[in-house]
Amino acid sequence: MSMNWKRVLYIVFVVAVAAISGLSGVAVGGAIVYSTTHGQQPVAQPSLAVPQSSQDSPAHLEVRTTDIETAITQTVEKVSPAVVTVVGVIPGQETFFGRTPDQQVSGSGVIISEDGYIVTNNHVVENTTKVSIVLANGKSLSARVVNTDPYADLAVLKAEGEMPAVAVFGNSDALKPGETVIAIGSPLGEFKNTVTVGVVSATGRTLDTGKGYQMEDLIQTDAAINQGNSGGPLVNLNGEVIGINTMIVRGSGFSGVVAEGLGFAIPSNTVRLISEQIIAKGYFARPYLGIRWQAVYPALAKRYDLDAEWGAYVSEVLPGTPADKGGLQRGDIIVRVGDYPINEEHSFVNALFSYQPNDEVEIEVVRDGKHIILNVALGETHMK
Repeated sequence: MSMNWKRVLYIVFVVAVAAISGLSGVAVGGAIVYSTTHGQQPVAQPSLAVPQSSQDSPAHLEVRTTDIETAITQTVEKVSPAVVTVVGVIPGQETFFGRTPDQQVSGSGVIISEDGYIVTNNHVVENTTKVSIVLANGKSLSARVVNTDPYADLAVLKAEGEMPAVAVFGNSDALKPGETVIAIGSPLGEFKNTVTVGVVSATGRTLDTGKGYQMEDLIQTDAAINQGNSGGPLVNLNGEVIGINTMIVRGSGFSGVVAEGLGFAIPSNTVRLISEQIIAKGYFARPYLGIRWQAVYPALAKRYDLDAEWGAYVSEVLPGTPADKGGLQRGDIIVRVGDYPINEEHSFVNALFSYQPNDEVEIEVVRDGKHIILNVALGETHMK
């Protein structure tokens, strides 16, 4: 009797293992299809063939995977000639001990037109008085800053000379987590056209800049982005620029824990909108209210016994501005701009920048403890 039970248990064990193995094979196959199909054409999709099994022959899986390596190398060959190193000079400062030396800074950029327009980050060329670019072949060309949009951390340069290649923008709205992407740039300003590969970790990310506003709708990637990669392109397997690399996050909070694989890029649809307007008009227009203000948050509100925990405290209304014409007063606390309440998720600047110049927007303020609704026609401002 005991021998029969042992035999039954043995058979059950073998059947169970076979069933689990079969299920595991399907899960792995599904993972291969998922990861590769999130890349875009012309990369071919892998096929999964599962022949019918019979009692005499066990089921087996035949999996054909896409040649990702070939797609990557072809993409790099296509885009690399359009990637440049951006070199800037920040003039020295006069001090008590004399003038400090000029400082050379560098980053990356990408050529977006045959007549020499290049996109990079604002922080790469900020405060520079002289800018040049170095092409992938090592040739150096003089350049100038056409204009910048600091809030999006973007700048457009104009280089003089023949452009070896022009990059093409893709649709960043079509990106999906898991899609293969390639970052190309000049880390540390020395290693031109360095290539790193990763995936789209997430889209729609928001990061606090520490300057009173957040950068929104960013692409997060685990493709290595190092100092000097800033301003370089993030590319899909179609060879399309789907982002401009802007920053990395190495730690979080006060724990000192190092965070690996946290790179962020400005989506190409944002880059295209801003760069096209800068090229056409010489600037990118932002909505303008005409106030001086201080961010209000719970700790500050408690310390000064303010009537709102979140908002923008109006310290001055500039005469003749949209704010002045719309009825804002010194001491008001702006708690809502249009559809966006001011809180931890929506800063005052981001709420304001959700609208266009000349839009008429409802602005809710707290004045002497009472909530008041004002209608304000926004003005226009831009970098000169």
